[in-house]
Amino acid sequence: MKTIRTLLISIMLAPFISQAQSVLFPAPNSVHMGDGRFFLNGQVEIKAETTEGPVMELAENMRWALFSLPKSDEAGKRVVCLGIDSSLALPDEGYQLIIHSDTTWLRATSFSGLRHAKEVFLQLARFGEGAVDCRVIQDHPRFQWRGFLLDESRHFFGKEKVKQYLDIMASLRLNVFHWHLTDEPGWRIEIKRYPKLAEIGGIGNWHDSDAEARFYTREEIREIVAYAAERGIMVVPEIDMPGHATAACRAYPELSGGGTGFTFHPCKEETFRFLSDVLDEIAGLFPAPFIHVGGDEVHFGNQNWFSDPEIQAFIKANKLVDEKGLEHYFIRRVADIVASKGKTMIGWDEVVDAGVSPEKTVIMWWRHDRKYQLLKALESGYRVVMTPRLPMYGDFVQDYTHHIGREEFNTLMDVYTFPASIWHLTQGYETQILGLQYSMWTEQIADGKRLDYMTFPRLVAAAEAGWTLPRNKNYGRFFNRLHYILKWFDQLGIYYYNPLQPQSRPEPSGPDKEGS
Repeated sequence: MKTIRTLLISIMLAPFISQAQSVLFPAPNSVHMGDGRFFLNGQVEIKAETTEGPVMELAENMRWALFSLPKSDEAGKRVVCLGIDSSLALPDEGYQLIIHSDTTWLRATSFSGLRHAKEVFLQLARFGEGAVDCRVIQDHPRFQWRGFLLDESRHFFGKEKVKQYLDIMASLRLNVFHWHLTDEPGWRIEIKRYPKLAEIGGIGNWHDSDAEARFYTREEIREIVAYAAERGIMVVPEIDMPGHATAACRAYPELSGGGTGFTFHPCKEETFRFLSDVLDEIAGLFPAPFIHVGGDEVHFGNQNWFSDPEIQAFIKANKLVDEKGLEHYFIRRVADIVASKGKTMIGWDEVVDAGVSPEKTVIMWWRHDRKYQLLKALESGYRVVMTPRLPMYGDFVQDYTHHIGREEFNTLMDVYTFPASIWHLTQGYETQILGLQYSMWTEQIADGKRLDYMTFPRLVAAAEAGWTLPRNKNYGRFFNRLHYILKWFDQLGIYYYNPLQPQSRPEPSGPDKEGS
């Protein structure tokens, strides 16, 4: 058997083929094609090149995954070797995949990179129907944060749907699952100290305020977090405050800021004790270093603040100037609470104006029409995740023939080409850009079928936007190879929008339509 060094030289001397011609999603950044094919057959052996537990577990996981893939009748023993190699000149999530006709090597400098290599090989085997062309791939992601947000407050989908999406995210090498668990319609997570949050706050959804309570138990949260971690995905919970708190205030009205209960009461110490208790449990359930606290759109439901004598007296006594100053005071208090749990706060881009230390806070820029807020965040020293409504919100219409969803368009191409349209604004601040995120809000998405339709294949485009370097991206070639992954979605039972044959799959109804 040739040495790895000899194989590398022989394969890399073969004609270079652009990464964009690969069938992989997202497209890798360096591919050199070789001669021959690696055939999957009943004699394939999966070997860990170390006795380290995680690598051995990954090898076992890969062995089981290969059982479900097409097999070749080609005779002969084949070997797949997995190992960590600290001498590779690759960043943390980078990996190297060397495929020869009888042996394949998966290597990385870190376990996260090795996990990516496994997913890449499985994609190649799946799309190649049991035969993988020989090649060398050396690859790493463009951005550190490659996320997907799922809003389960408006409508609840359940752990099996979440797990299915986590499987797909892992294949696409997305690494952050932002879980929007609380908002106006429903509180979707059990809090042991405050059981009414789930029992009462969990009643209803966006289109039916009397729907039975739906929420995740603490055991289910742990199960899903562990499931994500096995796939290299960090789960970041979002507990909204001070606005978007209607469900919580329905359960504990003494915490309401008045009016419709859209906000928590911004002055009571009882509010902050409650939030500290809740965040204690959240911090214990989610190992991620981040907790998202929202902090957006407070003006939508804080009208009672302007007339409440206690609130007005508090503003005056604390020299907060006005209701906006009170909002910022609240955010600063919460940032300190989150920091006391050993976590970093994440907030929507309104939080930039609250005067919170950049060391304690990450900003999610969402208001595409307020580019100055992105610039303000960067100039103030904040780390930023980019998820602007246009083009990264999944509830926006994706085709001119569609009629359900928010009225502006977020096409597949719009998602794929982001962030080219705003990248000039980040010049000089590139190290503060953590990455990007595709965010799925579910006011008009009541079931799994419509969720699939609005998520795929746009999430595939977002994954490539987050991973592949700009010089290696090409929308035309991405579009032309989509049929590979759409076939896989068929096998998974995903009801996706098909841009290759737009009329082949009717647009599913929304929650306000008959039959939803």
